[in-house]
Amino acid sequence: MKLTLLPIWLGTLCALVPLFVSSCAQPSITGDTVGRAQAGQAQQVFFGSIVAIRPITIQGNRLGGTLVGAGAGGLIGNQIGSGSGRTAATVGGAVLGGAVGSHAGQAATSRRGLEIDVQLDKGSRISVVQEVNARESFAPGDRVRVVSGGGRTRVTQ
Repeated sequence: MKLTLLPIWLGTLCALVPLFVSSCAQPSITGDTVGRAQAGQAQQVFFGSIVAIRPITIQGNRLGGTLVGAGAGGLIGNQIGSGSGRTAATVGGAVLGGAVGSHAGQAATSRRGLEIDVQLDKGSRISVVQEVNARESFAPGDRVRVVSGGGRTRVTQ
C-alpha cells in the first residue's frame, strides 16, 4: 500500500516545487529597476564619481529550499522501516533534506553584485550595493547619478 502512495506523494511534491521556488523569488535590485512602491514617488538625485568598485555575492533565500527538502526527505524517510524506526527515518530524512534543500535554495537564488563607492559632488562619500546588470557597466572615474528614496538607493548612469 505504501509503495503505491509513493508516486502520488512524489507527484504532489514535484507539482509544489515550482510554487515554493517562485515564492522565494527575489525582486531585481539592479540600478535600472524600481519596485512598484517606488513608482510615482519623488526620489532625491545626487551626482558624483565612482571611486571604487568591488564584486560581491548577494546571498540568496534559503526558506523555499529548506521547505521542499524537508518535505521530500520526510516522505522518503517515511518509506523506510516500521514503528519507531519509521518515525526516526522520517525525522532524519526531514532534517537531512531540509539541510540539503537550504544550501540548494541559497545557491539557486544568490546573485552577483557590486559594491560601488561614489564620491558625491556635495562632498560626502557613499557605498551602494546592487545586483550586476548586463545593461550597465561601471568603472572608477565614471560620472553617475545616485537615486535615493522609498528605502532604496541605486547607482545609474
